[in-house]
Amino acid sequence: MLNKNKNVYELALERLDIVFREFETICVSFSGGKDSGVLLNLCMEYIRRHCPGRKLCVFHMDYEIQYRHTIEYVDRILEANKDILEVYRVCVPFKVATCTSMFQNYWRPWDEDMKDIWVRPMPTACMTHEQFPFYTADMWDYEFQMHFAKWLHQKKDSTRTCFLIGIRTQESFNRWRSIHLNRKYQMYHNYRWTSKIGSDLYNIYPIFDWKTVDIWTANGKFKYDYNHLYDLYYMAGVNIERQRVASPFLCEAQDSLRLYRAIDPNTWGKMIGRVNGVNFTGIYGGTRAMGWQSITLPKGYTWKGFMHFLLSTLPEETRRNYLHKLTVSIEFWRTKGGCLSDATINRLRALNIPIEVMGSTNYKTTKHPVRMDYLDDINIPEFREIPSYKRMCICILKNDHACKYMGFTLTKDEMYKRDQIMKQFKNINL
Repeated sequence: MLNKNKNVYELALERLDIVFREFETICVSFSGGKDSGVLLNLCMEYIRRHCPGRKLCVFHMDYEIQYRHTIEYVDRILEANKDILEVYRVCVPFKVATCTSMFQNYWRPWDEDMKDIWVRPMPTACMTHEQFPFYTADMWDYEFQMHFAKWLHQKKDSTRTCFLIGIRTQESFNRWRSIHLNRKYQMYHNYRWTSKIGSDLYNIYPIFDWKTVDIWTANGKFKYDYNHLYDLYYMAGVNIERQRVASPFLCEAQDSLRLYRAIDPNTWGKMIGRVNGVNFTGIYGGTRAMGWQSITLPKGYTWKGFMHFLLSTLPEETRRNYLHKLTVSIEFWRTKGGCLSDATINRLRALNIPIEVMGSTNYKTTKHPVRMDYLDDINIPEFREIPSYKRMCICILKNDHACKYMGFTLTKDEMYKRDQIMKQFKNINL
C-alpha cells in the first residue's frame, strides 16, 4: 500500500518501484508535451539510479504537423539519452480527428498522396506503416496505439508489458474518467492508477494525481529538459492551465491555432495548404463565427430553424452524421432521460418547462433521470446540461463532428467498435 502522506513526487517514485519490479517490458508514451516529458525524465532518472543497463522503450507518434520547438525537444531528449532508450518513433498515415473543416472529420499525417506538400521531411530512423502488419487505411490514431501495444508485447515476448502514460486527472473530465471510472477492464493488483488492456498488458498512469504546478516544480527543481514552446506560450499570455501540446486541429485547439502564425510562421504557411479549413480557423477560432463566446441568433430564425439552415450548407455525409447524432440524442431524452441535479430540476419547473422526473437510474449518481423534449434555447447556469437546438448549432459552428460540446456519448456503432477492440486485447493469449 502506498503511503498517502507522501507528496506526489514521492508517490510517483513508489509507483515506478512497483512498475520496474513487476514488468519486464516498460514503454513510455511520449508526445513532447509537459506531462509525458516529466514522466519520461522520471523514468530515465530512475533507470540511471536503480537499474543501470536496463533499456526503456519510448513510443512517439509523430503527427507531421507540430511546432518546431516540439520537434526539436523530441529530437533533443531522445538523442541525449539514446544509451538507455529503445525508440519507436512512428510516422504512419492513420486517421486523425480535425475540427477545422466542415468537409472532413479527419486528416492523415504522412499521407503518401500528399508527399509533395508535407509540412516537413519525414525524420530519419522512424518507423512507417510497412513495418506494422496490423495497420490498415481505416485505422484511427487511437486504434493504432492499441494495436501497437499488442505488437510490442508480442515482439518482446514479455511476461508482462506496460505502457506508462503521462495523463493527469486535473487536465479534463475525460482524463479523470479514464482513471477513476474505466474499471471495466480490470486493474493490476487493484492499483487504481493502472488499467488492463490485454492479457499481461496494462496502461499505467504514474503521475495521475499531479497538478500543473507540480510539473513545473519538477522541471525547475531537477533541471529536467522540457519543451521550450511553453516559454513562448507564457510570453504570449497563454494561461499555464491552457498550454497544451496536441494536434493543432482538435476542437480544444481552435482558440490557440492562430498562435502558430506568430510562434512558428514557417510551419503555419505550410499548414494552410495541408489541412482544409486551417486558415479560417486560425482567423475565427475562439470567435462567434466558430461557436465561441456568445453567439447571436440571426433575425427571423429560431435556433431549430438556424440549425437546419446550417445543416443545409454542409456536405451530405457531414449533414447525415450530425442528424444521426441528433436523432439518437432526442430519443434518449424522450425515453431514458438525462441525469440532472435537484437545483437544475427546480429551475426547469420554475420556467414551466415540461419535464418528467423519474425515481431511479442505473448510473452511480445523486442526480435524477429527467425526460424532456429538446428546447430551442434556455438561459440557466446549466445550459450545457440541457438538450437544446442552440447547443447543436454551436457544435456545427465549431466543426465538432463528434458533438463533444453537446456531451454526446458514443453511438451504438461507435461503442460496438470500441468494445470489439477492447475485447480483442482482453482475450489475447500470448
